[in-house]
Amino acid sequence: MKVGLIGVGLMNGSLAMDMQSVYDTVSIHGISRRETTLQRALDLGVIDYKATLVDLSEMDLVSIAIPVEATESLLPKVLDAVGSNTLVIDMGSTKAGICEAVAEHPKRNQFLACHPIAGTEFSGPEAAIRGLYKGKVNMLCESNKTRPDLLDRALSIFTSLGMVIREIDPLEHDRHIAYVSHLSHISSFMLGKTVMEKEEDEQNIFDMAGSGFSSTVRLAKSSPEMWMPIFKQNKKNVLETLDEYIANLEHFKSLLINDDYTTLSDEMKEINNITHILKPETNTNGK
Repeated sequence: MKVGLIGVGLMNGSLAMDMQSVYDTVSIHGISRRETTLQRALDLGVIDYKATLVDLSEMDLVSIAIPVEATESLLPKVLDAVGSNTLVIDMGSTKAGICEAVAEHPKRNQFLACHPIAGTEFSGPEAAIRGLYKGKVNMLCESNKTRPDLLDRALSIFTSLGMVIREIDPLEHDRHIAYVSHLSHISSFMLGKTVMEKEEDEQNIFDMAGSGFSSTVRLAKSSPEMWMPIFKQNKKNVLETLDEYIANLEHFKSLLINDDYTTLSDEMKEINNITHILKPETNTNGK
């Protein structure tokens, strides 16, 4: 199997490593706009060969994992370049704009919109890790528009890597992911900003930062190059989540101002029920 990777960082790099483990005859061909990044991926063994868009006609699978704006722009050109039996997937964190970008493309049925709910705060080829996708949900959008034989190929690959498959409408995906992912990153970025500004006055503040702070601010190490386009693409939904989040912060503040600790305690107990929704994270990916 020949696999073309457009973007050779965490997501595609981890995909490559797992496919190398599962498929004996797979060969990984990498494409990146930065030659230095491509060379690092080659040196690390994440990819087997450097490639260009011209080579995509020979691929069985092409996976795109680059900033979502770049995906929207590049995806039609990728579909133009691939062969008649090439499956193209993307891993973007927003889906509506990407699906719309190729809605009328003559090779639309060779594309499958995906979003594996996996990753870390790290980026680049060196961030790739084995087993990233095992047990993780992969959200598929508009799979009914993908050619049946290519959809079967995709499902076979995903299940071989241990993914759990779910289907969702692209607009619903973007609305829900704003709450459970995009807002988390904004909160982490802003917490980091707040503490860094305070640290200018109190040099020792980080000596007091324990695991709670570290786990909460972890996402602030995520790549702005990847996340700024996500916020831009999903602006409407992100603004909606921010309005609700800010309202809850103001409510929390008002309870403290009014010394209403009984209500505050009761609400915190209700929020504790989120433990019944979220599964414990057992795989730290060694990071």
